[in-house]
Amino acid sequence: MQRFLERHAERIVGVLSGFDRVLFRGTLRSWEYAEGLGKVLNSLGVLLKDFRPFAMGLSKEVKQHAEQYAARFQRPVLYLASAATSKEETARRIMEQDGVQQGLVCVLKCVEPCRTVTVHPNQKTKQLELRYETRKCIFVYYYFLDREFGLMHVRLQTWLPFPVQVCINGREYLACRMRRAGIGFEQRENCFTRIDDLPRAQAMLRDLEERDWSLFLGAITRRLQPLLAPRHRLGLRGYYWTIRESEYATDVMFRDAKALAEIYPALIDHAIKHFRCQDVLRFLGRKTNARFNGEVDGNLRRREEGVRIKHWVEENSLKMYDKQGSVLRVEMTLNNPKRFRTRRWGTSHGEICLKWQPLRKSIEDISRRAELGLAANERYLEALGVVGVSTPTRHLFDPVSKPIIRAGRSYRALRPIAPEEAKLFAALLGGEFLLQGFRNKDVRKQLYGDPPNPQQRRQAAGKVTRLIRLLRAHGIVRKVSHTTYYRITNQGQTLMTTALHLRELDLPQVAA
Repeated sequence: MQRFLERHAERIVGVLSGFDRVLFRGTLRSWEYAEGLGKVLNSLGVLLKDFRPFAMGLSKEVKQHAEQYAARFQRPVLYLASAATSKEETARRIMEQDGVQQGLVCVLKCVEPCRTVTVHPNQKTKQLELRYETRKCIFVYYYFLDREFGLMHVRLQTWLPFPVQVCINGREYLACRMRRAGIGFEQRENCFTRIDDLPRAQAMLRDLEERDWSLFLGAITRRLQPLLAPRHRLGLRGYYWTIRESEYATDVMFRDAKALAEIYPALIDHAIKHFRCQDVLRFLGRKTNARFNGEVDGNLRRREEGVRIKHWVEENSLKMYDKQGSVLRVEMTLNNPKRFRTRRWGTSHGEICLKWQPLRKSIEDISRRAELGLAANERYLEALGVVGVSTPTRHLFDPVSKPIIRAGRSYRALRPIAPEEAKLFAALLGGEFLLQGFRNKDVRKQLYGDPPNPQQRRQAAGKVTRLIRLLRAHGIVRKVSHTTYYRITNQGQTLMTTALHLRELDLPQVAA
């Protein structure tokens, strides 16, 4: 990302990175599967033939509590006839009409699809059994204007197994904190176009990554879920919290809308024409070897407020769009954390040790989610660092087109447009090397294959060694300390990409 910021330093006034929308999901773990719920019913003395009146009684408690909660604060309860109706727009309209400054805004009810449990007869065993299936039920949406998180909502399912969702917005949280701290800012919808004390604001936003979310989420649900009451006959201890979806956004704030508009079309054009599947995998920290058998996709969408480009790698995505004219946003959306790994304590060969394990949905791994999101956004912006700069190609090619001396040893000039150099450049720019780097044998296989003769392999390895030394001398690649890997420098990325592009240009375009 640093290259992008340096190239457009005169246009950019600041960068803000942090969580945008985070959707938490609470579940009653023993109620989420048939065997566990069966044990709960058995402990309560509820027979399966009596399951329906038992479930309807609990559902009635949840619905009545919503009515009573709204009445206590004298707020409206509305039923939405269509699930497609925007709940947030409805809540904002009510908030503005009633002048709500803090607390409950409204309670909305809507019928939506859900995963629920019912009782069915088993034809083989001739007994009743619990089944989980997709049906429809009423959901209750509580909208709050919270002192700490701004406008937020809690979505509660009114039928077994009673999952709950809590949605917060990191930008709303930051706006509330900056108001209390007296930091001046300008906010337009869900982004900031100006922040007077950006380092302090960035630190505030990062506090979300270290927060004890179980305390906050537990306090909310105990107010809204009557089944969690201490003296309730169910004896529930509380919800188990996971993150269903998280959005981590990096906002590059430009000086004004004109400054962004001058380069944004070029950024979109470059992303469409030059970002391949291997590049998208690299942005999201995924390996590009043969073991990957998922799907990589992307699209471009023109909206009223601007143009958005989005890339998918299986369930997770990365997108770029312009917000409010002067903010360039790059955002990673993480839906399936198991595609990534985190380092935590585990057991290996009977011993407890730190090891790389799949990232969990649990709120315990939220800081790792932030690391992955920031890294993906930075890689994307770094790849866009070559765009929008008017630099004649001679400034790239002239320095490397002369013989040089390094550490008392002379090296020949590079020939960037020559077929031999182009073949080497194309091999090094392959997506499989961009994440970890490349070794001598990796380049050897790309250029010379795998000769069966040991002597030919040694000769090929020697040629590659000399080529790598030549590229290092000209600053095209660098060695990774304490390893046998090499990586392409920023200068090398720009030079090799430009050289390959020039070779493929149509002659009429060059002569135009």
